[in-house]
Amino acid sequence: MTSEPAFQRRREIGAASARSLLLTVLGEFVLPAGEPVWTAAFLDALASLDVEEKAVRQALARSATEGWLAAERHGRRTAWRLTPDGRRLLSEGAERIYGFGAPMTAWDGQWLIVLASVPESNRKLRHHLRTRLAWSGLGNLSPGIWVTPHPEREAEVHEVLTEAGVAATATIFVGRLGDVEEARRVAGQAWDLSEIELAYEDFLAEVGALHPGDDRATFTAQVRLVQEWRRFPFLDPGLPSELLPAGWSGTRAVLAFQARHDGWRAAAGRHWRTLSAQA
Repeated sequence: MTSEPAFQRRREIGAASARSLLLTVLGEFVLPAGEPVWTAAFLDALASLDVEEKAVRQALARSATEGWLAAERHGRRTAWRLTPDGRRLLSEGAERIYGFGAPMTAWDGQWLIVLASVPESNRKLRHHLRTRLAWSGLGNLSPGIWVTPHPEREAEVHEVLTEAGVAATATIFVGRLGDVEEARRVAGQAWDLSEIELAYEDFLAEVGALHPGDDRATFTAQVRLVQEWRRFPFLDPGLPSELLPAGWSGTRAVLAFQARHDGWRAAAGRHWRTLSAQA
């Protein structure tokens, strides 16, 4: 059995929405510039990514409703500025996305272990807690038990538990989980490493097929690159090398992302500035 069906399934599930692509453009180009952007610039930028005008306008409106963007009317034209909440959201995301994949310092064998449960009847809260803990790099060892080999994330995890309203009933502690073999078994139970590796291999194949020839194509390639990379801080817990399979494809993926992101930055930024100026 080949990996193609799984690849196709992941592509269908992970197909980028207009709003998700908008967030990528905001984080990659708007946040660093710190300037308001005309609606037309977003329309042109996302059109190159095959997003229809109606979907772009809906994404802008939804982002404004959620407090991430503020509209500024100038006659019949509208400019969009990031709100303080929007800047905070994107800055936190950028820190995690662009810093992801940095080599982990020597691991001392310590785990952060979290005991936190939510009643089965409260599915919305259960989903929220699971999503936030996964974003923080924790794996679900068994119902109500979460682990990560990053004890330094204790404060971040406590904030997640507080936000979810379960901090008072949760327990957090740091400790060892047996020898290296036991630690590997725990890692294999808490995360599906083979599925994560397949995702990295798909990423490498997609990135390897991108060969932009001008500024516009490079802008599109840069957005697609970041858009695809954004999911890995959620998928990959950043395990120490002792717990990873031999020849881990994530290492090659990190290098590929960094090389292309750095190599395409100038041309992609130049095209964005052209769009912003003409809009």
